[in-house]
Amino acid sequence: MNGSSLLFGMLVASLVVGAALPSAPARADPRADFLAGQTRDCPRCDLAGQNFKRHDLTGADLSGANLKGANFHDAKLMGARLNGADLTGANLNKANLSRAELAGAVLRDAMLYAAVLDGAKLTGADLSDALMGTARLTRADLGKGVLRNADLRRARLAEIVLSGADLSGAALDFAFLRGAQLDGASLKETRLMGAEAVDASLVGADLSAANASGANFRGSDLSRALLAETNFRRAGMHDTRLDGAMFRATVMPDGSVRNE
Repeated sequence: MNGSSLLFGMLVASLVVGAALPSAPARADPRADFLAGQTRDCPRCDLAGQNFKRHDLTGADLSGANLKGANFHDAKLMGARLNGADLTGANLNKANLSRAELAGAVLRDAMLYAAVLDGAKLTGADLSDALMGTARLTRADLGKGVLRNADLRRARLAEIVLSGADLSGAALDFAFLRGAQLDGASLKETRLMGAEAVDASLVGADLSAANASGANFRGSDLSRALLAETNFRRAGMHDTRLDGAMFRATVMPDGSVRNE
């Protein structure tokens, strides 16, 4: 057999062996699979601006994902993992986020009108300037969270944990805060007009220049709270604890001004 024939035979043999070998599986694209509805897990994916309106994403893993401006209107996100996700400007109106994990998530300027976040974990989340009117956050945990200038008017916040949270300038008009934990929270210049804060705990909270006119603090604990220039005109303060509270130009329920 000459050299050319030998070389040709070796080439044919290698092709036959190659054809017999199993082909390597194509690398999965989690983002494409998620957008195609083939998976509910897409951690750290870039999904900015995507539309998930009314999608069922119960239990989805979107931790650390880029979800800026995404549309989750009326979506089901119960138990979803969104820790550290960026939801800046996202539309979460009427979304169900009950028991969702949102620790450290960024929700600045997010829309959460009538959203359900019962039992959600939002420790350290940033909700600055978020629109959360009539949202429901019963027993949610927002400890150390940032809600500066957030709109929480008429929100249901029963038994919510907001210890150490920054609510400076937030609007909590007529919010339902029964049994809420706000110990050490900053409520500077916060609007609490007509809020229902029965049995709430605000030990050591800063309510400087807050407007709580017409609010109900019956049975609440404001011990050691800073109440400089706070407005309690017509507020209900029956059985409210004020031990060690600091008063300075504080307007009391009867309209008198208290300084100590």
